[in-house]
Amino acid sequence: MWPDTRYAIVRTATTEGWERPVEMCEHKGVGHPDSLCDGVAEAVSRALCRAYLHAYGTVAHYNVDKALLVGGESAPRFGGGTLRVPMRLIVCGRAAILPGIDLAEFVCAAAREYLDLVLHDGRDHFTIESVVRPGSPNLTQVVGGSNAEPRANDTSFGAGFAPFSRLEELVLQAAQILRSTAFRQRFPVAGDDYKVMGARSGAEIDLTVALALVDREISSVAHYFTIKSAIVEYLRQALDTDAAIVLNALDDSGAVDESGVYLTVTGLSAEHGDDGQVGRGNRVCGLITPQRTMSLEAAAGKNAVAHVGKIYNVLALQVARAIVHAEPTIVEASVQLLSTIGRPVSQPALVAIDLRIREPADVGCERRVRDLVEAELRQVGELSARLIRGELAVF
Repeated sequence: MWPDTRYAIVRTATTEGWERPVEMCEHKGVGHPDSLCDGVAEAVSRALCRAYLHAYGTVAHYNVDKALLVGGESAPRFGGGTLRVPMRLIVCGRAAILPGIDLAEFVCAAAREYLDLVLHDGRDHFTIESVVRPGSPNLTQVVGGSNAEPRANDTSFGAGFAPFSRLEELVLQAAQILRSTAFRQRFPVAGDDYKVMGARSGAEIDLTVALALVDREISSVAHYFTIKSAIVEYLRQALDTDAAIVLNALDDSGAVDESGVYLTVTGLSAEHGDDGQVGRGNRVCGLITPQRTMSLEAAAGKNAVAHVGKIYNVLALQVARAIVHAEPTIVEASVQLLSTIGRPVSQPALVAIDLRIREPADVGCERRVRDLVEAELRQVGELSARLIRGELAVF
């Protein structure tokens, strides 16, 4: 019998705006090497869950949260260059066997299907390797049978916060624009690899955007900089902001050939300039936020019914959002959930919540917050089901 969940709810009164004087955050786009690793790992995770449910009626033990993208070698040229060495994607982890299925082929097929789904170009320029193997016997017993309540297969915590700040909203909006169909139709030169870094000091906001541009769509250095200026202006108008926007900051304004600008063959920096790894990119909120509560867990690829390093990060974000939505006097909520290996997933060892509340505070606020958390925990099974269906983002 596990001890009851401990709650630690701290309230801080505030009469001023809650934004910090200085903040920074970033978003790594779908084609960023780290995001590609996250996306592939999560796609394999969902595929395994579906296969286990079909074969066994329950999700067996697995964790496929290790993937490495080894960059290739390319020679971009105005009008179209060549990829000399393909990119190499290695998926690693542990997974229970599936009857009549070659696990390596299964993993590689799920990875390839994901790349086909999210990349406009470059998806055929990967070699994919699986080193996913069976897990240790003591861990395979943790998940339990079809009628057993899932138990945590790791001692870990998750963290979330709400609401987003103005800067965080702006960075996510910029990322959404860069991925949008309208932007892609306007600028077919845009690759799938992009990153948005936002910084705010007082009221001044700077956005630094890295966007891989595709060489076959550009005829010269002058053409490159004309397109670059048009993209910056498009972003400025679409965002409706007076923030300073810098695109491809490393570009040499005096460049005379391809070597001085951010040019790619496939629209991916992984073709030559960068490598990737699961867990080094966006947290489950879609951002990297050094001044906010966050976990360094790699949520992508972890077991969707038993790994609290995944489930609790998603749950903490949902709880924080629910708190600020339900309680008008709460201007900010930070939530941390901790479990111990073997403990029921629906019963964290510790729930720690920091609240910034406008005075005068309601004396019943803490009780209502606790009730809200307990209601969310009772729905953790549905949260796992939504993760398996791909309805919840994890990076």
